[in-house]
Amino acid sequence: MMLSLCATIMQAVLLVSAPDAADETYTEAHRLTTETGRPLVVMVGTDWCGPCQAMKRNILPRLRERGLFKRVAFAQVNADRDSELAKEITGGGPVPQLVMYRKTEKGWLRRKLVGGQNTETVERFIQEGLVLDDAEQKAGKDNSEEDSNTSASSTAGVPDEPVRTSDMQSG
Repeated sequence: MMLSLCATIMQAVLLVSAPDAADETYTEAHRLTTETGRPLVVMVGTDWCGPCQAMKRNILPRLRERGLFKRVAFAQVNADRDSELAKEITGGGPVPQLVMYRKTEKGWLRRKLVGGQNTETVERFIQEGLVLDDAEQKAGKDNSEEDSNTSASSTAGVPDEPVRTSDMQSG
């Protein structure tokens, strides 16, 4: 009886203390990217996928510790629970997948990273997208004042017509 109670308490503590996909919903991340202009990064995975779970347990917490998710709007999508959204994001491709969307003058640009990855590869993927986003924003500010007065109008679903700019596959 006491062992069962301890196990239940331990599970509750883990659930409360660990960042969960519920805290990183697509809806919330999409709202944040729309309001702030931050790039949107989405991890699509499943409960049964070993590499997905390894990334969720090992890679994502390291990136959080390094502060990388403070510069993007981040979401996790479970392909088993939200298959339509996952299919829109991945194009029906394999999991895990990290997809980064950046809003530009020409619309949404999309990059993806497919397969189980290590921390350095995921960090480089996101950093490269941030560098591209910073360069795009600087170029946009240098072009004209008219562009700075326009705003994004997409409020739901996958960003309007994302364009694939580069794909990285695991080896």
